[in-house]
Formats: sequence, C-alpha cells, structure tokens
Amino acid sequence: MSIVLTPRASSRLQTIQAKDANPSLALRITVESGGCHGFHYTISLSDKVDPAEDSLFTDEETGARVVLDEPSLELLKGSTVDYTQELIGSQFVVRNPLATSSCGCGTSFDIAGL
Repeated sequence: MSIVLTPRASSRLQTIQAKDANPSLALRITVESGGCHGFHYTISLSDKVDPAEDSLFTDEETGARVVLDEPSLELLKGSTVDYTQELIGSQFVVRNPLATSSCGCGTSFDIAGL
C-alpha cells in the first residue's frame, strides 16, 4: 500500500461509513496546483471510484478506503493519512514524505524539482 492510514484515520472513516450507512464511502485525496507552496490537498468523501483513473487503497483490518487519482498518487507515494482533533477543529491530514516545505495550515506544500 502506497498510502498508510493511521488507526485514528481508519476509525474516523469507519464511523463516517456507519453513520451514512454507506460502506462504499471513501476518503478521496486530490493534489492540485496552487496554494502558497505550489500544490494543495483537497480532501473529500466519495463513493465513486473510476477504475480507469483511480487507485483504491483499503485498510485490510478496518475496511477504511482511500481513493487517489493517478497524478495525485505520484505526488503522495509513501504518505500517511491521519485524523486530528484539536481545539480549533478536527480534520484528516496528510503527512507527505515528498514535501520539502509546507504552509502553516498544512494543506499547501512544495516538492523539490517540480
């Protein structure tokens, strides 16, 4: 698996799937150009997977699912997806080993050589 889900992220995704009564629901992570560091993450929930364009990663223990399109997969190889709960809110976060710098909010990042 190129993408790793922490136990917190898997648990949160399971909770969302159960609440929505939709076991096909997955966390979709897309990398787009823009942001203050060149790229930014867009994280959403989706039950649509296009086998011709998407890669689906499923946590074998929990059934939690992450979907990435092929261009995003190249920029997220080896990343870890976590779920944080802080006073200012809760969110899924991506820890990307390819990122050479990022903004304070953690949604915008840069990769050397791109």
